[in-house]
Amino acid sequence: MARLFASPAHYVQGKGVFNEPEKYMESLGKRPLLLTGATAWRVAGQTLNTALTTVGFTVTKVDFNGESSDEESERVVSIGKATESDFIIGLGGGKALDTAKNIADKLDIPVAILPTIASTDAPTSALSVMYTPEGQFKNYAFYSKNPDLVLMDTEVIAKAPVRMLIAGIGDAMATNIEAQDVARGFNNSMLGGKQTLASLAIAQTCADNLFAHASAAVAAAEGKVVTPALETIVESNTLLSGLGFESAGLAAAHAIYNGMTVLTGEIESLMHGEKVAFGYLCELMLDNVPEAEFDKFLNFNRQFGLPTTFKDLKIENISYEELLKVGQQATIPSETIHQMPFEVTASDVADAFVAVDRYAQTH
Repeated sequence: MARLFASPAHYVQGKGVFNEPEKYMESLGKRPLLLTGATAWRVAGQTLNTALTTVGFTVTKVDFNGESSDEESERVVSIGKATESDFIIGLGGGKALDTAKNIADKLDIPVAILPTIASTDAPTSALSVMYTPEGQFKNYAFYSKNPDLVLMDTEVIAKAPVRMLIAGIGDAMATNIEAQDVARGFNNSMLGGKQTLASLAIAQTCADNLFAHASAAVAAAEGKVVTPALETIVESNTLLSGLGFESAGLAAAHAIYNGMTVLTGEIESLMHGEKVAFGYLCELMLDNVPEAEFDKFLNFNRQFGLPTTFKDLKIENISYEELLKVGQQATIPSETIHQMPFEVTASDVADAFVAVDRYAQTH
């Protein structure tokens, strides 16, 4: 089978790049559909809208309803058709961006992805994670091309809640762990083909950057300033992790995250990357890595307040039967857990949850 690699057509990152959007969007069209939530509109959308309209763009603003679902996508598609929009701008967090990509695919128009946080690696990929309107994982939607533009304004990201950046660090740390397991099994990436050497190198570089620069980047974010360390981690969370997960593949960590979407209650207050961070500890436990290797990631999570125990996940009193439900969702036929180098069952997932929780409590 062929080796495949994919990337966005253009990736632009820097301080203040939202101030000159026409410089990067003029080739995409003149009548953008701007999909954004209330928070993203407040912190960046109004300024962006003014910058675009001032230079002759006709912008149709659409409020994002909060869930990356087929229902939400169809709602906005109908608006895009009515306004004859010729490209779409997704502004905000991961779900808004995934929805924008889905809409662009259905309308067959270009898409510009403008994250206001660096909390996930969703921006660069040619896929979306789709949920039910109630927020339970439904499926991955795949597209024929990656975004036409990813525009990262690090000044905006520096002013976002620090928790967002840390969640992105958790999401990004899973990239190389999953890529290595896909490689060990000679399995397929999210592109449906074999890994390239480039994708594996990118995944490794992503992990190296996180270990080397995450602390300094978080310090910068706490001070709401842009530093070289912050630029490095924003790129790692977004571009390196995005290219890495798509072209090198996902395995257990993200499948386990998807499994957690069946749980209700306080765990629902946790962010994607926070849950993924526990998921990669489970993957490492399934891999039976040496304790010294496991401890490196356990201590990394602790350093940044990422989950290591059931208490951290807000599921302190969870039953084994409920964990089996997580395992059952994580091992449905379409899940990426089947890209692991060995078979993983629902009970294996439940057992890994218990083992990680107990190990973290005693080490």
